Amino acid sequence: MAASDEIGSLARAFSGLGVDEKALISILGNWHPEQRQTFRKGTRDIFIEDERQFERWSDHHILQLRYEFLRLKDAIVLWTMHPWERDARLLKESLYRGPQYNVLIEIACTRSSEELLGARRAYHSLFDRSIEEDVAFHVHSPERKLLVALLSSYRYEGPKVNDEMAKLEAKTIFDAVRGGAIHKGLIEDEVLVRILSTRSKLHIKAIYKHYNEISGNYLDEDFHSDLHIKETIQCLCTPKAYFSEVLDASLRYNVDEITKEAVTRVIATRADVDMKEIKEEYHRKCGISLPKKIEDIANGNYRDFLLTLIARGD
Repeated sequence: MAASDEIGSLARAFSGLGVDEKALISILGNWHPEQRQTFRKGTRDIFIEDERQFERWSDHHILQLRYEFLRLKDAIVLWTMHPWERDARLLKESLYRGPQYNVLIEIACTRSSEELLGARRAYHSLFDRSIEEDVAFHVHSPERKLLVALLSSYRYEGPKVNDEMAKLEAKTIFDAVRGGAIHKGLIEDEVLVRILSTRSKLHIKAIYKHYNEISGNYLDEDFHSDLHIKETIQCLCTPKAYFSEVLDASLRYNVDEITKEAVTRVIATRADVDMKEIKEEYHRKCGISLPKKIEDIANGNYRDFLLTLIARGD
């Protein structure tokens, strides 16, 4: 099908003029980011050009698609969204439903500095306030300091690492853990929050390596009693391990709806990033391939769309 015909077919479906779900799966599931951007820019009755230079969904069409596609809708909408809008809406939803601290951490720590900045800009446009102020206002637990710092971060992404400083900081964290500070609430420790929220990912990976050399344990293992610090470290250092754990928890029978929705979120946001590595880690950890697990758990066109997305990394 020619590109113009594909765009026309999708525009008609998203406008409520008949929905061929199999065609949607075939077209959207194989489009690259540039093709999805062309679609957003070419359908001004569905997408709005935001003043902060991204194309965002019309709220009217999002509500309409909820009735057209049911569960498939979430995957279709998230996949089609500009990544900035997608992350902004996921941040807002995770804050107001729970809140789900792991999603806030996930977005803050697995995106590049520019991607996170873009999500913060989109949040301004969509909700007329910042994600930082929403977190500061709605979160009253000790996690607030860490969450605000992570979401405010703009990390250095160059290749240089001060290895001596990384070794010193690994020793500082080890001393705090060994001294029992972890049981007093290291999540509020200013030094730890500063390191996790400002150091580059390569620097934190160096800390991760040196910590293992010092203690014999991996850094995230020694924070098993503090889930949110553990998730932060995993998202920064070993994202494939984090995402495979999220998928394992969500691809189970009789889990709650919020946990189940993580399947759509992870696959829609990672299909073009590191899905191959996530699938390999999932298989290694769970003893079953991710496509096979999805075939067992999901149904219908929703299942087929997820399988199409995760096959992109092959």
